[in-house]
Amino acid sequence: MGTAREGRASEHAAKFVLAEVASSGHETELVDVRDYSWGATTPPWANNSRTKGWQDIATRADGFIIVSPEYNHGYPGELKMLLDGGMEEYRHKPVGICGVSSGGLGGARMVEQLRLVTIELGMYPTKGAVYFSSIGKLFGTDGAITDESYQKRVQDLIKEVTA
Repeated sequence: MGTAREGRASEHAAKFVLAEVASSGHETELVDVRDYSWGATTPPWANNSRTKGWQDIATRADGFIIVSPEYNHGYPGELKMLLDGGMEEYRHKPVGICGVSSGGLGGARMVEQLRLVTIELGMYPTKGAVYFSSIGKLFGTDGAITDESYQKRVQDLIKEVTA
């Protein structure tokens, strides 16, 4: 999950994606930036306990799916700091990106920016992405998705990441 904000609507989308990955038979883990935020632009080589924890997870991973909201046409600073906490751990690994927004574009501008960053980190971003538009209407108060078409969209992304 790409933001640490209280009341984050993207949490529903992240949990939906997690369940879809698990149901497709892949071992998965939900990483929350809240758990690895060190609160300052500490250099990644500082190897504090939080950067080390993230580096261990990233090393074990065969690929990544990032679910993040779009804030002011970009992605959250916490996500940037988390990603900057590694480098070699990402080399040649696929990454799928899911954008989340309250508007109709589903975080498209954030996805566009994040693709460039993941390329610089040595990852291989997928061609496809998932755009969770109008997030406030897309999930019920119980966290269940109201548009079943997203299951196929996420499954297609999983296929790209795991191909």
